[in-house]
Parts: sequence; structure tokens; C-alpha cells
Amino acid sequence: MRSRRNIYESDRLLAEYLLFHYGTDMEILPFDFGPKEALHFPERCVQLCLESYSRPRVERALDLGCAVGRATFELARFCEKTVGIDRSVRFIAAANALKEKGSLNHANRQEGEIGVPARAIVPPEIERERATFEHGDACKLRTDLGAFDLVLMANLIDRLPQPRSCLQRTPSLVRPGGILMITSPYTWLEEFTARKHWLGGIERHGKPTRTLDSLKLILKRDFSLVVRKDLPFLIREHARKFQWGVAEATVWKRNPTK
Repeated sequence: MRSRRNIYESDRLLAEYLLFHYGTDMEILPFDFGPKEALHFPERCVQLCLESYSRPRVERALDLGCAVGRATFELARFCEKTVGIDRSVRFIAAANALKEKGSLNHANRQEGEIGVPARAIVPPEIERERATFEHGDACKLRTDLGAFDLVLMANLIDRLPQPRSCLQRTPSLVRPGGILMITSPYTWLEEFTARKHWLGGIERHGKPTRTLDSLKLILKRDFSLVVRKDLPFLIREHARKFQWGVAEATVWKRNPTK
């Protein structure tokens, strides 16, 4: 069977995510109307994650499914070391370029093939050397990653071929008392995840299965759910077309080990 093309290696998606992560308010939403509360999604994810962390010091944080790295850099404001991992080679290359230079030129699509020059910039007050980026598969992470105080999985699980296997790895990634934060709009598509591996959006034994219910079952042994919140987000496709979504954010505290 011919392998599926990874859309996250395309020029279009790279440009969209650079704008999503680093664009100014006017670059993303240049109209007086529109869902302005949906801007700054990576920053809001990090803020919610940190609000749920009760300890005064954060040593290590993992941004799993980091895309082009804004949340990884935002975590570096508060963490001594942050690690961003993504399956897209081009996303990780962009994140590393941003780490090295602090900025990256790209183009924002306006209409059809027409684009305008743009520049992604990491806020200069962030200590970029605290962040590291690597290419990796969230379902097959290397075994020597170690444990983290904070693990963020932003809009990731419904883009994985084996989301359950990824979640089953989380107890070894989060230190006791640490935080796991998951956000997702739960857009389950067979393009990314075979139907038999969906965590929600299907009926089992004649009853609807919701993703949150599956998360509770998978994580209940090692984690306690401490926060559930709706987080809107906005991705600009071109000057007059946007993706407005609402991710469900759940924050889980790692239980003490017995």
C-alpha cells in the first residue's frame, strides 16, 4: 500500500504554523471583528499548564508535538530546560533555525499563489538556549528521554496513528506531582488515525464514546484530573479564510508512586 503524504511537510502548513505560533494579532486577524480571544494559543496553553503546577521550581518540560516551537520557547521562560519533539522534519528545522537566529523569514498566503513577506520572531527576552528540538514520533519515543515536571501535548492526539500507545507512555514521562496537559478539538479522521484507534467520536456496544471518557480510563491509574477548560484557537489559511476551533484542555496531575 502506498504511504500517505505527510501534509505537515508542505510549504503551506509550514507557513500557516509559523504564522499561528509567531504572527502578530494584525497579521493573523486584520479585521476589527473576529474571535480575538482565540489568538495566542501556544502562550495560553503554557499559562494554563503553569497555573496548575504547584511547585516553585520547574526543571524540565516537554512539548510533545511542538510544531514550530512557540510553546517550547514559552516554557523556557520558566523552565531550566525544555524539549520540543515533532514528527515533521520541516517543523523541527524551522524551530532549530528560530533557536539559532531568533527569527525566520517566510510568507503569509494572501490569495491563491500570492503571498506577502513575513518574519517569525522569538520574543527577545526568552533565553533560547534553554530549548532543544528534535525530530521524533510521539508513539515511539526514545527510551532515554527521562522524566519531566511538565508535559504539554497541544492538539496532538487526534493526529496520531496510535494515540493510546502515546498516552500509555506518559506515566514514565511525568514525575510524581508533575503535570500532563492535553488539548485537542477531537477531530478524528481516518487520514491520520485508523477508526479502530479513535479514542472518541464513535459508538461502542451501542453507546457513544467520548474522547474525554477514554482519557479518564487510560490515565486514571497514574493521574488525577485537576482542570478541564475550553481553549479557542485560530489558524489563518489565507487573508479571508480561517480555521476557528475550540480545543478541550485537560490538566492531569501525576499521582505519587507507591
